[in-house]
Amino acid sequence: MELQIQNLSKVYQNGVRALDNVSLTIPVGMYGLLGPNGAGKSTLMRTIATLQEPDSGEIHLGTLNVLRQKQELRKTLGYLPQEFGVYPRTSAQEMLGHLALLKGITDSKQRKDTVEALLHRTNLHEHRKKALSGFSGGMRQRFGIAQALLGDPRLLIVDEPTAGLDPGERNRFYSLLSEIGEDVIVILSTHIVEDVMELCTNMAVIHQGKVLFAGAPSEAVKSLEGRIWQKSVAKSEVKEHEQRYRVISSKLIAGKPLIHIYSAENPGNGFTPVSADLEDVFFSRISGIE
Repeated sequence: MELQIQNLSKVYQNGVRALDNVSLTIPVGMYGLLGPNGAGKSTLMRTIATLQEPDSGEIHLGTLNVLRQKQELRKTLGYLPQEFGVYPRTSAQEMLGHLALLKGITDSKQRKDTVEALLHRTNLHEHRKKALSGFSGGMRQRFGIAQALLGDPRLLIVDEPTAGLDPGERNRFYSLLSEIGEDVIVILSTHIVEDVMELCTNMAVIHQGKVLFAGAPSEAVKSLEGRIWQKSVAKSEVKEHEQRYRVISSKLIAGKPLIHIYSAENPGNGFTPVSADLEDVFFSRISGIE
Protein backbone atom coordinates (compact mmCIF):
# COMPACT_ATOMS: atom_id res chain seq x y z
CA MET A 1 0.00 0.00 0.00
CA GLU A 2 1.19 3.51 -0.86
CA LEU A 3 -0.05 7.06 -0.46
CA GLN A 4 0.02 8.75 -3.86
CA ILE A 5 -0.09 12.55 -3.99
CA GLN A 6 -0.38 13.98 -7.50
CA ASN A 7 -0.09 17.61 -8.62
CA LEU A 8 -1.54 19.06 -5.42
CA SER A 9 -1.86 22.86 -5.34
CA LYS A 10 -3.35 25.35 -2.88
CA VAL A 11 -3.38 29.16 -2.99
CA TYR A 12 -4.90 31.05 -0.05
CA GLN A 13 -7.05 34.15 -0.46
CA ASN A 14 -4.14 36.38 0.57
CA GLY A 15 -2.18 35.11 -2.44
CA VAL A 16 0.14 32.77 -0.55
CA ARG A 17 0.86 29.66 -2.63
CA ALA A 18 1.02 27.06 0.14
CA LEU A 19 1.27 24.05 -2.21
CA ASP A 20 2.73 24.29 -5.69
CA ASN A 21 2.12 21.17 -7.81
CA VAL A 22 3.22 18.74 -5.07
CA SER A 23 3.64 15.09 -6.10
CA LEU A 24 4.92 12.40 -3.71
CA THR A 25 4.80 8.61 -3.36
CA ILE A 26 4.86 7.56 0.30
CA PRO A 27 5.29 3.85 1.16
CA VAL A 28 4.70 1.98 4.42
CA GLY A 29 7.20 3.08 7.06
CA MET A 30 8.45 6.34 8.48
CA TYR A 31 8.40 9.19 5.96
CA GLY A 32 9.89 12.54 6.87
CA LEU A 33 8.47 15.78 5.52
CA LEU A 34 11.19 18.31 6.21
CA GLY A 35 10.90 22.05 5.75
CA PRO A 36 11.14 25.39 7.56
CA ASN A 37 8.15 26.98 9.26
CA GLY A 38 5.74 28.23 6.61
CA ALA A 39 6.99 25.81 3.96
CA GLY A 40 3.56 24.29 3.35
CA LYS A 41 3.95 21.16 5.50
CA SER A 42 0.90 21.75 7.68
CA THR A 43 -1.24 22.65 4.67
CA LEU A 44 -0.24 19.36 3.06
CA MET A 45 -0.96 17.42 6.27
CA ARG A 46 -4.38 19.02 6.70
CA THR A 47 -5.23 18.31 3.07
CA ILE A 48 -4.25 14.63 3.38
CA ALA A 49 -6.30 14.47 6.59
CA THR A 50 -9.34 15.87 4.65
CA LEU A 51 -9.49 18.97 6.88
CA GLN A 52 -9.20 21.33 3.93
CA GLU A 53 -9.64 21.22 0.17
CA PRO A 54 -6.85 21.75 -2.37
CA ASP A 55 -7.42 23.87 -5.48
CA SER A 56 -6.30 20.98 -7.69
CA GLY A 57 -4.66 17.57 -7.57
CA GLU A 58 -5.43 14.07 -6.33
CA ILE A 59 -4.58 11.87 -3.34
CA HIS A 60 -4.95 8.08 -3.24
CA LEU A 61 -4.36 5.69 -0.35
CA GLY A 62 -4.13 2.36 -2.10
CA THR A 63 -7.39 2.20 -4.09
CA LEU A 64 -9.08 4.85 -1.92
CA ASN A 65 -9.65 8.26 -3.47
CA VAL A 66 -8.95 10.43 -0.43
CA LEU A 67 -10.53 13.67 -1.66
CA ARG A 68 -13.72 11.98 -2.85
CA GLN A 69 -14.07 9.35 -0.11
CA LYS A 70 -13.35 11.47 2.95
CA GLN A 71 -15.38 9.42 5.42
CA GLU A 72 -13.70 6.20 4.30
CA LEU A 73 -10.28 7.80 4.71
CA ARG A 74 -11.12 9.07 8.21
CA LYS A 75 -11.94 5.53 9.30
CA THR A 76 -8.36 4.49 8.57
CA LEU A 77 -6.56 7.72 9.58
CA GLY A 78 -4.69 8.59 12.77
CA TYR A 79 -3.80 12.26 13.18
CA LEU A 80 -1.67 14.04 15.77
CA PRO A 81 -1.69 17.78 14.99
CA GLN A 82 0.92 20.18 16.34
CA GLU A 83 -1.58 21.49 18.88
CA PHE A 84 -4.40 19.39 20.25
CA GLY A 85 -6.82 20.00 23.09
CA VAL A 86 -7.90 17.72 25.92
CA TYR A 87 -10.21 18.01 28.91
CA PRO A 88 -7.59 18.88 31.56
CA ARG A 89 -9.36 17.34 34.57
CA THR A 90 -10.09 14.08 32.78
CA SER A 91 -7.79 11.09 33.22
CA ALA A 92 -5.97 9.52 30.31
CA GLN A 93 -8.03 6.35 30.69
CA GLU A 94 -11.36 8.21 30.66
CA MET A 95 -10.39 10.43 27.74
CA LEU A 96 -9.21 7.52 25.61
CA GLY A 97 -12.39 5.63 26.39
CA HIS A 98 -14.48 8.62 25.31
CA LEU A 99 -12.50 9.03 22.09
CA ALA A 100 -12.73 5.29 21.38
CA LEU A 101 -16.51 5.53 21.62
CA LEU A 102 -16.49 8.46 19.18
CA LYS A 103 -14.28 6.37 16.89
CA GLY A 104 -17.04 3.77 16.73
CA ILE A 105 -15.83 1.18 19.25
CA THR A 106 -19.25 0.68 20.88
CA ASP A 107 -18.71 -2.69 22.57
CA SER A 108 -17.71 -1.84 26.17
CA LYS A 109 -15.34 -4.81 26.62
CA GLN A 110 -13.63 -4.20 23.29
CA ARG A 111 -13.32 -0.51 24.16
CA LYS A 112 -11.80 -1.27 27.56
CA ASP A 113 -9.34 -3.76 26.07
CA THR A 114 -8.37 -1.30 23.34
CA VAL A 115 -7.72 1.51 25.83
CA GLU A 116 -5.68 -0.78 28.08
CA ALA A 117 -3.57 -1.98 25.16
CA LEU A 118 -2.87 1.56 23.92
CA LEU A 119 -1.95 2.79 27.40
CA HIS A 120 0.55 -0.05 27.70
CA ARG A 121 1.90 0.52 24.18
CA THR A 122 2.53 4.21 24.84
CA ASN A 123 3.96 3.52 28.32
CA LEU A 124 1.19 5.46 30.04
CA HIS A 125 -0.58 2.67 31.88
CA GLU A 126 0.83 3.56 35.29
CA HIS A 127 -0.41 7.13 34.75
CA ARG A 128 -3.81 6.10 33.39
CA LYS A 129 -5.79 7.65 36.30
CA LYS A 130 -3.80 10.88 36.35
CA ALA A 131 -5.45 14.07 35.07
CA LEU A 132 -4.15 15.08 31.67
CA SER A 133 -3.35 18.55 33.04
CA GLY A 134 -0.59 16.92 35.10
CA PHE A 135 1.11 15.28 32.12
CA SER A 136 4.57 16.38 30.98
CA GLY A 137 5.11 17.42 27.37
CA GLY A 138 6.37 13.97 26.45
CA MET A 139 3.46 12.24 28.16
CA ARG A 140 0.99 14.50 26.34
CA GLN A 141 2.57 13.59 23.01
CA ARG A 142 2.44 9.89 23.84
CA PHE A 143 -1.22 10.33 24.76
CA GLY A 144 -1.68 12.08 21.42
CA ILE A 145 -0.23 9.05 19.65
CA ALA A 146 -2.47 6.73 21.70
CA GLN A 147 -5.62 8.56 20.55
CA ALA A 148 -4.30 8.64 16.97
CA LEU A 149 -3.89 4.85 17.02
CA LEU A 150 -7.53 4.20 17.91
CA GLY A 151 -9.11 2.08 15.21
CA ASP A 152 -5.82 0.61 13.92
CA PRO A 153 -5.14 3.26 11.25
CA ARG A 154 -3.30 2.44 8.03
CA LEU A 155 -2.12 6.06 7.79
CA LEU A 156 -0.74 8.08 10.70
CA ILE A 157 0.12 11.77 10.41
CA VAL A 158 2.17 13.52 13.10
CA ASP A 159 2.83 17.26 12.79
CA GLU A 160 5.90 18.68 14.62
CA PRO A 161 5.64 16.02 17.35
CA THR A 162 8.92 16.59 19.23
CA ALA A 163 8.92 20.40 19.47
CA GLY A 164 9.48 21.34 23.11
CA LEU A 165 10.38 17.85 24.32
CA ASP A 166 13.48 17.26 26.42
CA PRO A 167 16.10 14.76 25.08
CA GLY A 168 14.79 11.84 27.15
CA GLU A 169 11.19 12.38 26.11
CA ARG A 170 12.25 12.83 22.50
CA ASN A 171 14.11 9.50 22.51
CA ARG A 172 11.10 7.69 23.98
CA PHE A 173 8.92 9.26 21.30
CA TYR A 174 11.38 8.19 18.59
CA SER A 175 11.21 4.59 19.79
CA LEU A 176 7.42 4.61 19.80
CA LEU A 177 7.16 6.08 16.30
CA SER A 178 9.72 3.61 14.94
CA GLU A 179 7.70 0.69 16.29
CA ILE A 180 4.48 2.03 14.78
CA GLY A 181 6.17 2.68 11.43
CA GLU A 182 6.91 -1.00 10.89
CA ASP A 183 3.28 -1.67 9.95
CA VAL A 184 1.65 1.54 8.70
CA ILE A 185 2.42 4.69 6.73
CA VAL A 186 3.67 7.31 9.18
CA ILE A 187 4.19 10.84 7.88
CA LEU A 188 6.39 12.90 10.17
CA SER A 189 6.13 16.61 9.41
CA THR A 190 8.93 18.59 11.05
CA HIS A 191 11.51 21.36 10.73
CA ILE A 192 13.89 19.45 13.04
CA VAL A 193 16.52 17.69 10.93
CA GLU A 194 17.44 15.26 13.72
CA ASP A 195 13.90 13.85 13.72
CA VAL A 196 14.26 12.75 10.10
CA MET A 197 17.85 11.54 10.53
CA GLU A 198 16.88 9.35 13.48
CA LEU A 199 13.65 7.91 12.17
CA CYS A 200 13.01 8.01 8.45
CA THR A 201 14.05 5.77 5.57
CA ASN A 202 12.38 8.08 3.06
CA MET A 203 11.86 11.83 3.05
CA ALA A 204 11.00 14.96 1.14
CA VAL A 205 12.25 18.51 1.50
CA ILE A 206 9.52 21.10 0.96
CA HIS A 207 9.98 24.87 0.76
CA GLN A 208 7.61 27.61 -0.36
CA GLY A 209 5.09 24.94 -1.29
CA LYS A 210 7.43 23.07 -3.64
CA VAL A 211 9.08 19.66 -3.28
CA LEU A 212 12.84 20.24 -3.60
CA PHE A 213 13.89 16.64 -2.96
CA ALA A 214 12.19 13.28 -2.51
CA GLY A 215 14.02 10.04 -1.75
CA ALA A 216 16.18 8.35 0.85
CA PRO A 217 18.12 10.60 3.26
CA SER A 218 21.29 8.67 2.37
CA GLU A 219 20.80 9.57 -1.32
CA ALA A 220 20.41 13.24 -0.46
CA VAL A 221 23.57 13.22 1.65
CA LYS A 222 25.51 11.35 -1.05
CA SER A 223 24.66 14.05 -3.59
CA LEU A 224 26.73 16.51 -1.54
CA GLU A 225 29.73 14.22 -1.08
CA GLY A 226 33.00 16.15 -1.49
CA ARG A 227 31.20 19.48 -1.86
CA ILE A 228 30.84 20.68 1.74
CA TRP A 229 33.63 22.69 3.38
CA GLN A 230 33.82 24.29 6.79
CA LYS A 231 35.76 27.03 8.51
CA SER A 232 35.68 28.76 11.88
CA VAL A 233 35.62 32.54 11.43
CA ALA A 234 35.25 35.67 13.52
CA LYS A 235 31.73 37.09 13.79
CA SER A 236 32.88 40.18 11.89
CA GLU A 237 33.98 37.97 8.97
CA VAL A 238 30.69 36.14 8.38
CA LYS A 239 29.20 38.74 6.05
CA GLU A 240 32.36 38.89 3.94
CA HIS A 241 32.36 35.10 3.55
CA GLU A 242 28.67 35.14 2.62
CA GLN A 243 29.53 37.52 -0.23
CA ARG A 244 32.51 35.47 -1.47
CA TYR A 245 31.24 31.90 -1.01
CA ARG A 246 28.05 29.88 -1.26
CA VAL A 247 27.43 29.73 2.48
CA ILE A 248 24.70 27.25 3.35
CA SER A 249 24.77 27.48 7.15
CA SER A 250 26.44 29.18 10.08
CA LYS A 251 26.28 28.13 13.72
CA LEU A 252 28.10 29.11 16.89
CA ILE A 253 30.61 26.64 18.30
CA ALA A 254 32.08 27.80 21.63
CA GLY A 255 30.87 31.29 20.78
CA LYS A 256 32.56 31.42 17.37
CA PRO A 257 30.76 31.02 14.00
CA LEU A 258 31.41 27.79 12.10
CA ILE A 259 30.32 28.19 8.50
CA HIS A 260 29.58 25.49 5.95
CA ILE A 261 29.91 26.33 2.27
CA TYR A 262 29.08 24.50 -0.94
CA SER A 263 31.89 24.20 -3.49
CA ALA A 264 32.63 21.57 -6.12
CA GLU A 265 36.35 22.37 -5.78
CA ASN A 266 38.68 23.10 -2.87
CA PRO A 267 38.03 26.77 -2.00
CA GLY A 268 41.32 27.12 -0.12
CA ASN A 269 41.54 30.07 2.31
CA GLY A 270 41.57 27.81 5.37
CA PHE A 271 38.48 25.77 4.52
CA THR A 272 38.61 22.05 5.30
CA PRO A 273 36.44 19.27 3.85
CA VAL A 274 33.70 17.86 6.03
CA SER A 275 31.36 14.92 5.57
CA ALA A 276 27.94 16.13 4.46
CA ASP A 277 24.93 15.41 6.64
CA LEU A 278 21.20 15.91 6.37
CA GLU A 279 21.44 19.39 7.83
CA ASP A 280 23.67 20.37 4.90
CA VAL A 281 21.09 18.86 2.53
CA PHE A 282 18.31 20.83 4.18
CA PHE A 283 20.06 24.21 4.08
CA SER A 284 21.52 23.76 0.59
CA ARG A 285 18.13 22.80 -0.86
CA ILE A 286 16.09 25.60 0.70
CA SER A 287 18.75 28.17 -0.22
CA GLY A 288 18.61 27.03 -3.85
CA ILE A 289 22.28 26.04 -3.98
CA GLU A 290 21.78 22.35 -4.71
